[in-house]
Amino acid sequence: MTDQVDPTDQCVFCGIVAGTIPCAKVAEDAMTFAFMDIDPGSDGHLVVIPKRHSADLFEISAEDLAATTLTAQRIAKVTLSELGADGVNLLNCSGPAAWQTVFHFHLHVIPRYHDRSKDRLELPFEPGMPADAEAIAEHARLLAAKL
Repeated sequence: MTDQVDPTDQCVFCGIVAGTIPCAKVAEDAMTFAFMDIDPGSDGHLVVIPKRHSADLFEISAEDLAATTLTAQRIAKVTLSELGADGVNLLNCSGPAAWQTVFHFHLHVIPRYHDRSKDRLELPFEPGMPADAEAIAEHARLLAAKL
């Protein structure tokens, strides 16, 4: 007998899938579950998770990752037509340094609006500001060498 704790016993998202923690459910299929984010960055911000527990992007199976991404894509398309979103961000945070606070893989589907009263999310960096080209090339070389 071990003293190890099953991570699904303490995982809020596993509790949502099990029905022991309430949520505003958006969609469910055999492999995925989608529900509204309780701290939304924009109107209609929701979360899509695999039903099987995996802590993050580095642990999730390819099958669960594909299913979760396809569900997120399906829902993202509906946010455009039904919520009048002007665009959508998909966001995954893996690890505390990347702002992950719930350690069950999830994709945020964040509808984006030109109307700032519907969209409170701001990027932590400014797109369109190129970095040092030599540094970019070096990062590409390091990564490509290991792939």
